[in-house]
Amino acid sequence: MLTLTDKSRSNDMLDAEEGTEYLAFTLGREEYGIDILRVQEIRGYEPVTRIANAPAFIKGVVNLRGTIVPVVDMRIKLSLGEATYDQFTVVIILNIAGRIVGMVVDSVSDVTTLKPHQLRPAPEVGSAFDNEYLIGLGDLGNRMLILVDIDKLMSSADMGLVEKLAA
Repeated sequence: MLTLTDKSRSNDMLDAEEGTEYLAFTLGREEYGIDILRVQEIRGYEPVTRIANAPAFIKGVVNLRGTIVPVVDMRIKLSLGEATYDQFTVVIILNIAGRIVGMVVDSVSDVTTLKPHQLRPAPEVGSAFDNEYLIGLGDLGNRMLILVDIDKLMSSADMGLVEKLAA
């Protein structure tokens, strides 16, 4: 394994020193971040077609330019209270392991670059997210981003949306 002091660092490691970009979004009173490279587009919330016997957090599906996309309401998935849909509610269209999935969130705030020194380990406390789906916390000084491993979350067995990612 290469360390940051190795002279033979790859371009990927140099990019990591410059930071990783995260899309920041809100669910309730908390702010979360996901790797911007997983985001295909951001759309306003529009009604979905319900699927019989789907779990409550699967709102249904939408037709996105000929592709049928399952839509997950993260507020329902994480038991964060009643899901309300207003002018700020958006669907983040993700590309996870070649599968297109929509994720309903309360709002999107911005794209933030986090440098390695701004990353903190995830605390070992009970939360809506299982710690296995957390990358850590992004320290932005006046605010914290809960960084989510969206690949692992969307490929989890209870989601059933994306085939398990290769280890």
